[in-house]
Amino acid sequence: MENGFSYFRISKNQHVSTLLISRPDKSNAFNEECWLELKTSIEWLGQDKDTRVIILKGEGKNFSAGMDLSTLMGIPGRWQDDCEARKREDIAGFIKHIQECISSIEHCPVPVIACIHGACIGGALSIVTACDMRYCSHDAYFSVRETLLGIVADIGVLQRMPAMIDPGTMAELSYTGRNFYSEEALNYGLVTRVYETKEMLETSVEKLAHDIASNSPLVIRGIKKALLYRRDHSTDEALDQIALYNAAYLLSKDLAEAISAYMQKRKPRFG
Repeated sequence: MENGFSYFRISKNQHVSTLLISRPDKSNAFNEECWLELKTSIEWLGQDKDTRVIILKGEGKNFSAGMDLSTLMGIPGRWQDDCEARKREDIAGFIKHIQECISSIEHCPVPVIACIHGACIGGALSIVTACDMRYCSHDAYFSVRETLLGIVADIGVLQRMPAMIDPGTMAELSYTGRNFYSEEALNYGLVTRVYETKEMLETSVEKLAHDIASNSPLVIRGIKKALLYRRDHSTDEALDQIALYNAAYLLSKDLAEAISAYMQKRKPRFG
């Protein structure tokens, strides 16, 4: 167990924290403890004043195979309540719990970058769609795998991914559950860039994270809030939101330091 977690490893390089899914013998598939640890680790890093950017990646051959099949297989016999209504209520509660674990990424105040290689299927695809940015290596492949397992995907991919790609493409990928590969993901707009190797991917994402972390942390957190607010609201509502946000946070020490650094032709130093 590292950092108090069984399935995640955390490392830090200056203001960039890397969260590594560490269950390589199971292709980083998520059992129930994994889901809880995802939420706990993301929330812990989000509260860490020294963390300005989080990189999320997987150990071993794959980013993640999604939900552990043993967890899925146990679902039919999980609830034995004689009351059918209470049983259904418990099932909904279980689904909401997993949804909340993934939504913790979106709720995290700092940007989370998904660094994807190998398999990113099922629940793992829901995880990366909750991230702020997604980059992958050439060997990466994706799937709304729940379709092939007799499940309507219910932990985020059908809610978040349609905002990223063409509706017809989203329908095709969801209805078929087929694998789609790195170049397709790039063309669809799911990922921003594809790198030839895992090593090139990790090096480039690390540099990107440090570039972001060199900016005002107050500004970066404000941008994340504004982008998420705009996704779910009209332009006019989003303009009102950012006006009120900057009325509260514009006059900061970070602003003074940024202007001073610009005038003196040096890199700013943010606290």
